Amino acid sequence: MRTRPTLSWTPTGAPLPRTTSLDEVVRVVADGRVLVLSGAGLSTESGIPDYRGAAGSLRKHTPMTYDEFVGSAEGRRRYWARSHLGWRTIARAAPNTGHHAVAELHARGHLSGVITQNVDGLHQAAGTPDVVELHGSLDRVVCLDCRAVSAREDLDRRFRAANPAFEATATRINPDGDVDLAEHEVRSFRLVGCAGCGSGVLKPDVVFFGENVPRPRVERCYRLVDEADALLVLGSSLTVMSGLRFVRHAATASKPVLIVNKGETRGDVHATVRVDRPLGQALTELLARL
Repeated sequence: MRTRPTLSWTPTGAPLPRTTSLDEVVRVVADGRVLVLSGAGLSTESGIPDYRGAAGSLRKHTPMTYDEFVGSAEGRRRYWARSHLGWRTIARAAPNTGHHAVAELHARGHLSGVITQNVDGLHQAAGTPDVVELHGSLDRVVCLDCRAVSAREDLDRRFRAANPAFEATATRINPDGDVDLAEHEVRSFRLVGCAGCGSGVLKPDVVFFGENVPRPRVERCYRLVDEADALLVLGSSLTVMSGLRFVRHAATASKPVLIVNKGETRGDVHATVRVDRPLGQALTELLARL
């Protein structure tokens, strides 16, 4: 069963109190066993925009939904043409100071785990082990027919071979890895089938809007929340329930919920402390103070 995609959230009432002080975050993280839940705001300093920030991509485009992808060959052509170009930017992106800070916090023993809503692989590139990719990863591709999983680099080579004359100019990269292209540029793009079964429909191994996160993955995240002493949210507006539910779960268990983000979040009402700071700057200071 799939849910209807949640693309936006409108705050109601006066904004809840926010601070720029990291004092409470430092105190809680120093005690250890903190679970990190990260979002797109952590990767903006690596050149990958978020969805809902001041310059968020949802102000300019509507991301692909699961139903559109599986139900329309033209929808898949449009996604893959744009994503074929966007993947080059995602693949070249490097971890920023925020990603490296999370890796260092883990190495120092302050963190019990990391859950990310991002699909860019930058936590792992920075050296953080055992990251739970809540929404999957763009560096893998799955066949919807035979379920074989393959590397995105392999698909990229096959797309280049099938589209030797494909020339298009990307105007903007989006968090889901695609770019804006003119319709006439999309029409010339040739799709390829699964290399394993020969004809299967290929999909990036990510959770599209309107698609449910696999239940075993959700249950693993709930266990991580249960095993942690506190939850630290980094760079997420928590608009979609896939991340917000873990904030609610931690708050229900009376565990500290620390949110560091630019702008309001849907989880502010559950926060023990709400820090409004750029992520790289805040996490660098956090490391220095521990």
